[in-house]
Amino acid sequence: MSKRLSLSTLVKVSLLGAISFIIMMVEFPLWFAPEFYKIDFSDLPALIGALSLGPVAGIMIELIKNLLNVVFTGSITGGIGEFANFLIGALYVGIAGYIYNKNKTKSTAIKGMILGTIVMSIIGSLLNYYVLLPIYSKVMPVEEILQWAKAVNSLVVDLKTLVIFAVLPFNLLKGAVVSIITLPIYKRLSAILHK
Repeated sequence: MSKRLSLSTLVKVSLLGAISFIIMMVEFPLWFAPEFYKIDFSDLPALIGALSLGPVAGIMIELIKNLLNVVFTGSITGGIGEFANFLIGALYVGIAGYIYNKNKTKSTAIKGMILGTIVMSIIGSLLNYYVLLPIYSKVMPVEEILQWAKAVNSLVVDLKTLVIFAVLPFNLLKGAVVSIITLPIYKRLSAILHK
């Protein structure tokens, strides 16, 4: 019986990962961030999976989405963008899923999504400043990254202000939008996932 459940969960995770990858292809630039920070709603299936199937399932959906993206569309960032997307998305859905799965109520889901958004935004900002952007500067010089950012956001003057005025609001906005979309559709979709 447990093998069947494990196989069923694996199939659901794989399907949600594929859906997430497809959604990832539809992305929108933001008025305050450089072009490579585009918002998409690919965390939506991962969040639904984390709430329905547990935080590990949500993290696996994030991993599948990013692996499929590298394999099928390539990477203009040398894989750094996909690695960042995975880390930051995994933080968000992992925290939200963990909190919700301890006590499955609407208020706990909301608390989990809020905390997931805050942690994703803060840790995502620190990761960008200390790890991801310095690594990405090996692919594209920091000066060029800053020029892109300055062109759309006059508050950006250096790496620190890029993180404060572009990366942080980007992650806060993404987490808030995905959470708001998830709330009304989760219950309907979770019934399907629990079959």
